[in-house]
Amino acid sequence: MSTFASNHDISRLREVQTWSISPENFDGAKGGGGRATEGTGARCARDLGVGWKVSPSVDIQGGQTHELAYIAGPARITHLWLTTHRDHWRTLVLRAYWDGADEPAIEVPLGDFFAMGWGQFAQVSSAMIAVNPNGGFNSYWPMPFDSGARLTIENLTGEVATVYYQVTFETGVDVSDSGYLHAQYRRSNPLPELQTHPILTGVVGKGHYVGTYLAWAVNSPGWWGEGEIKFYLDGDDKFPTIAGTGTEDYFGGAWNFDVPGRGYTEFSTPYLGMPQVLRPDGLYNSQQRFGMYRWHVPDPIHFHQDLTVDIQALGWKSGGRYNPLHDDIASTALFYLDRPTTTRPELPGPDELAIPGDPRRPS
Repeated sequence: MSTFASNHDISRLREVQTWSISPENFDGAKGGGGRATEGTGARCARDLGVGWKVSPSVDIQGGQTHELAYIAGPARITHLWLTTHRDHWRTLVLRAYWDGADEPAIEVPLGDFFAMGWGQFAQVSSAMIAVNPNGGFNSYWPMPFDSGARLTIENLTGEVATVYYQVTFETGVDVSDSGYLHAQYRRSNPLPELQTHPILTGVVGKGHYVGTYLAWAVNSPGWWGEGEIKFYLDGDDKFPTIAGTGTEDYFGGAWNFDVPGRGYTEFSTPYLGMPQVLRPDGLYNSQQRFGMYRWHVPDPIHFHQDLTVDIQALGWKSGGRYNPLHDDIASTALFYLDRPTTTRPELPGPDELAIPGDPRRPS
């Protein structure tokens, strides 16, 4: 069976059961929805009573972690919908733990997991991630597990964050040949002299790489996307097996993403896109910023022993020479692996996660 649930024939009847966890049914129990007598909507429903949107969301206090879902397996999460105010997109951290592991396989700022790394809305219309007005986050990444799953959100700020969410999953599925979904976040701010940005470092095991999201801020004038992405597979040392030809090429564009007469042009397609272009405003927002995604769903990058991925930041300087840049690059890497934990970076602290120039800094 493929890792991707979307590969099955939608017309085929299957012996599976669908469940859903939300603030209206915290454990997803059969017949357990809409029973709340207390919750964030209780005052609004005071004339209507039980069953009338009494508990549609949760308030996560500053510095606290809320358990979104605990699910006994085997099962597969098929859809995650979530929304919160954009002030919290960089300061809430999404984590997922598979099969009782103490360490998370997914550990990413909420907005970056949903291809929204700059705290501002942009429409994303891809097959795996959809972001809809005004901040409706949807993930269709299949998340299979064998014995259990635990999803949490941590609030890194001192302010209350109100979060609405729904986790949909299936039981009765065969996950015996499925990998565990991993997602890792890294940030170079700024990228050091003559160094590449590490997207993934020294992952050991068998799996396939399925996605890259980059929140890229340009720190100098001129074009910034000549750099190549490289995949070091199964013992590759100095030189990679897979080497791209340029940043805009990897994300499916060409010629600087420049449509004549329009300049940088946003696009969002099922598996690749640049849905966000934030232009300078002539005042405090002085740097150009971009959000780009590439989902390797039809073309996963398979590895059998280990995987490292990095990307260069290159522009141009006089004499037709490449110019190594010092940009602000935040990456989210997604991959399926044959084990529930692997090497992962330490998550940056609130100050290191903060968006430059944004007054809504973590407190």
